Amino acid sequence: MFKISNEFKVGVIAVFSLVLLYYGFNFLKGRNLLQNKIEYFVLYDKIDGLGANNPVKLNGYVVGKISRTELTKDGSGNILVGFYISEKDFIIPSNTIARLVSFDFLGSKGISLEMGDSEELAQNGDTLMSDIEADLATIVDQRIAPLEKRATELIGNVDSALIIVQNILNEDARDNLSSSFENIKSAFESFDRTSKRLDTLVALEKIKIDAIMSHIESITGNLKNNNELISHAVKNLADISDSLANANITEAVSNANKAMLDLSAVVDRINKGEGSLGMLINNDTLYTNLESASLELDKLLEDVRVNPKRYAHFSIFGKSEKPAQKPEKKQR
Repeated sequence: MFKISNEFKVGVIAVFSLVLLYYGFNFLKGRNLLQNKIEYFVLYDKIDGLGANNPVKLNGYVVGKISRTELTKDGSGNILVGFYISEKDFIIPSNTIARLVSFDFLGSKGISLEMGDSEELAQNGDTLMSDIEADLATIVDQRIAPLEKRATELIGNVDSALIIVQNILNEDARDNLSSSFENIKSAFESFDRTSKRLDTLVALEKIKIDAIMSHIESITGNLKNNNELISHAVKNLADISDSLANANITEAVSNANKAMLDLSAVVDRINKGEGSLGMLINNDTLYTNLESASLELDKLLEDVRVNPKRYAHFSIFGKSEKPAQKPEKKQR
């Protein structure tokens, strides 16, 4: 029978112990050597306390852990962070963003994945896009900075207001304020006297006001009682307006305008001396002839009156009649 020596047993135990020690060391660092996991990398310019075994989350759910953090050797000062995905069959698009965030108010750091929409998947060892979320102190500083600025401006405004108040409350200003208050007091007293006079006037004129209101009520009552007559009168007015609207006023006005134009044309022709009436009005020959005929007729009548025998006589004895005397010219 094969006999195992003590040296072999010690060697086997030593090798097993070394393997167990190596596995345990890597396990404590977040590496499980018994599982096939895909490792991704991210470059940050600062990690603010991010270390191994810190969680990697997607929408608040833990999908992996940080495997290692190490400084890059290119002299840029960037930090390379590696992490494993513990979820089986979990795929990451190549444009996924690994954002360094704080998960609580104590400043616990981790990576939050913001899944991309690329159809190309990230492979083992790929470097994802990085982003750093502002920490609580930075956010507080950003929120407090505007408040601090406004508080500073407010303090400056308060100082300016105090200076203005001090300038206002000098001796001259106090005198002016006292005078202003006296004027205001006098104005209120005058207003009080005016209101009292108005009350007295209203009390004295109350009878007249009551009479006026009574007359108004009487008028409204009459209007109410004669509502039917008023409605009838309004209806008659409406009928008259309808009749006027239906009447051919436009044609009548047009005919009147035409008649006026024709009359104007006739008057214009008369003024120009056209036609018999125009010649009669504008030509004085007829007037002259009529005047001359009238004078001749006056002479004839005067001659007949003076010498009637010249125009009607009987001669029995054959006497020769006297020559007719020339009538005297009638002065006009």
